[in-house]
Formats: sequence, C-alpha cells, structure tokens
Amino acid sequence: MDTSRYVPFSREEWAQLRAATPLTLDERDLERMRGINERISLDEVVDVYLPLSRLLNLQVAAARGLSQAVDVFLGVPTVNRPYVIGIAGSVAVGKSTTARILQALLSRWPDHPRVDLVTTDGFLHPNHVLESRGLMSRKGFPESYDVRRLLEFVADVKAGNLEVSAPVYSHITYDVLDDDIQVVRRPDILILEGLNVLQTPDVTSGRPSRPVVSDFFDFSIYVDAEERDIEQWYVERFLTLCETAFRDDASFFRHFAGLSHDEAVGVARGIWAEINAVNLRENIAPTRERARLILHKGRDHSVESVRLRRL
Repeated sequence: MDTSRYVPFSREEWAQLRAATPLTLDERDLERMRGINERISLDEVVDVYLPLSRLLNLQVAAARGLSQAVDVFLGVPTVNRPYVIGIAGSVAVGKSTTARILQALLSRWPDHPRVDLVTTDGFLHPNHVLESRGLMSRKGFPESYDVRRLLEFVADVKAGNLEVSAPVYSHITYDVLDDDIQVVRRPDILILEGLNVLQTPDVTSGRPSRPVVSDFFDFSIYVDAEERDIEQWYVERFLTLCETAFRDDASFFRHFAGLSHDEAVGVARGIWAEINAVNLRENIAPTRERARLILHKGRDHSVESVRLRRL
C-alpha cells in the first residue's frame, strides 16, 4: 500500500494537466521575470506553470465558496478574503522567478485579477539591529526576521483589512529601507515568498506554541533542487553580480567588484558553505515536506518533476 503523502508527476505527466489553459505570457514578459542566470523558457511555463495556475484557480474558487458558506452560517456579511500562497526554498533556487511567473499568470484569470507579491526580505531586522545582536552573519536565518511584524502583516491581509503595509528591502544597500513601504489593498491573491515561510514553531523552547506564518496560507509551494546544483547557481549569480550590481557605488558589496574570477569563486563558495548551506540544511530543507506542492529542478534549472500533497 502506498502511504506517501504526495502524488508524484514527471514533467510530461504534469504538463497534461494544463487542459485548455491558455498561454497568456510572451517572451518579452518572461524576460522581465527571469532571475539572474536563470534560463526558464516558454516551454517550461506551458509544461509546469500553466497546470499550476489552473490548479490554483480551482483552489481559489473552492476557498471562496467555503468562506462564503461559513459567513452565511455565522450570519455575517460575505467578504472575499485574499487567498494566500507561500513560496519557500533556498537562496538561488529560483523562488522569486517562480513567484513572478505565478503572479503574472494568476492575474490574467478573470476571477482574480489583483495578485500582489510580497517578499519576506523586508521583514528582516534592520542591519543596525542585527549588528547589535551579533546576527549579521546569520542574515536569512529564522532569528534574523521580525517574526511578530511578519505574522501581523499576514494575519491582517488574511482578515481582509482594506490596507496593510509591508516594509521594503534593498538588495543594493543590503538593508531595510526606512522611508519606503509596500501597501497591500485587499488583493484577490497574495503571494508571500521567502526562505523560511514554512517554518514550524520552536517546540523545544518550553514556551506555549505560537502561530506561524504558514498558519495563514491557503496553499504552499517549495522550490527544490540538489544542494550541489543550488551551490553552483549561487556561485554563478555571485560572479554576475560582481560584474553588475556590486559595481554600484551604493552597493553594500561594492568591495567585491574588483575581485578576480578565481577570488570571486572562492568568496562565493565560502559564503555558501558558512551561511547559505547551513541555513538550507538546518532551517529550510526540513520544511519541504510541509508544502502542498514541491517543484524539483534539475541541473539546468528547469523543473523536472512535481509532487502534489494528497488532501
């Protein structure tokens, strides 16, 4: 007897579930959505993301029906509360590209045209706080986030509040911006993307269990790949940034811009081994099996297989 919680699909099997879902993106759209050094194609959008957008469209409709039924039972006015999707995975695995593609596809369905995308980077503690706590070298680890503020944000969005604001993060200055916010105005769908959005409560602390961000998710996705491949993608991205964004005078990492190729590779692999690999193994990868759907990528960065959790 198969006791797996997931139904596995090859890419070819998953692609068949697209049915008649139309392709609403073109190559120019996709170019704007690609992450650094990612080579995602329209074929992959057709095979992987169109079936996923169809599934999510069905899920949104079902969630609305259930929410309205509960409102009727309670005798309260019916409110279309946002459908919240969480996207998790390692640094450099392609979470942001996945989130942008889904945002574009889902916003083109007639029943939910307003789709907002928020990253959890803005909920990192500011650098001065991390420095005072000795956490600068653990940026991206669970303890580096303002979890209370993140929880309040997601809870307020899910409650259907008219306006909810989120802090904004700059990858140039490597810090939260003091004078900038992103305002979310009751979207049909909210996509929340971040390293640790599927984190579980710390049951070893001895304190009463508190809510976690994923308690407010209607659907969750984990973008997966072999660690050796993610490390290589991280190194390639670092090399590209050394030639581009790191050359900006405002960049926090401008001191890396003058590195030779070999020096840059050494620095990137050191950062990976000391920070990103540790975070992946200790905090991110252990949450993979909590996702409703897992996208597994091959060495060429394309999705090779999909696992959908049984209800």
